[in-house]
Amino acid sequence: MILVTGATGHVGNVLVRELLAQGQQVRAMVLPNDNCASLEGLEVEYVVGNVLDPASLERAMDGVDVVYHLAGIISILPGAETLMRQVNVEGARNTAQAALRAGVRRMVHISSIHAFKRMPHGICVDESIPFAPDSPAGTYDRTKAEGTLAVLEAVEQGLDAVIVCPTGIIGPYDYLDSEMGNVIRNFARKKLHFLVKGAYDFVDVRDVAKGLILAAEKGRTGETYILSGARIEIVQIKEVVQEFAGIHTPHIVAPMWLAELVARVAEPFYRLTHAIPKFTQYSLRTVRDNCNFSHTKAETELGYTPRPLRESIADVLMWRRMRTT
Repeated sequence: MILVTGATGHVGNVLVRELLAQGQQVRAMVLPNDNCASLEGLEVEYVVGNVLDPASLERAMDGVDVVYHLAGIISILPGAETLMRQVNVEGARNTAQAALRAGVRRMVHISSIHAFKRMPHGICVDESIPFAPDSPAGTYDRTKAEGTLAVLEAVEQGLDAVIVCPTGIIGPYDYLDSEMGNVIRNFARKKLHFLVKGAYDFVDVRDVAKGLILAAEKGRTGETYILSGARIEIVQIKEVVQEFAGIHTPHIVAPMWLAELVARVAEPFYRLTHAIPKFTQYSLRTVRDNCNFSHTKAETELGYTPRPLRESIADVLMWRRMRTT
């Protein structure tokens, strides 16, 4: 039996699909109020639990061979610091300790490329870069680093666990409308688009799911593997989306100083209205910072191979069209 925490999320539901396609028995741990639409029609066993409740984790891991710990909180806006710390740090620690007590054969923990120290341009980021629990970039970075270190502490206590760190995730089956899913959907609309000069590394969610499984099968205990894809400019994403959508609209590239000023002023508005942010200080820093990431270790040791981003973007648009027809 395989347990997946965070099973209803973007990576979670795609991982569940991949495991089922391989003939595995899958148990999905869901919150009491979880929207399980992403798992509808899939032959999974549900167990209600919470990574902040060790007793529910103990029940969820009964008879489990492998645990994929995907539950986490992502927020690019200030205001979610307490919840991120609880779930990303204490939740990871609770899950690792429960897996250790349950005697599971292996745990795979999904961290983030942002758990690493952010390096200046010109340096290739690989697994030799240290995790940064004191990162000045933001709470998300710090909590993902702290949660990862909590799992590695359990490894020192005898847990067989492997860490994977994906970059920006895009792809189909995005039922909960991720930030990048909304960006792609927005670029497919006929209107004037306001962009910034910047770039980031994106990876297909299906390749991340396969990378997680490869890590469970071939990863070395206590090791970390970066699951990156390819670097792409923000303007290029818009152009590729519109190429596949069969449209062409104008855009304005705003100076970074202006975008940062707007972000500082607009962030309180986003928090009050729950609107989807166009720019935030965190997202602007991310597309401005170094995004030269290497997946050589995962490729060499696991056999990990990401697909072209053009294919991923085309599949996102196709999946969205299929959902609306």
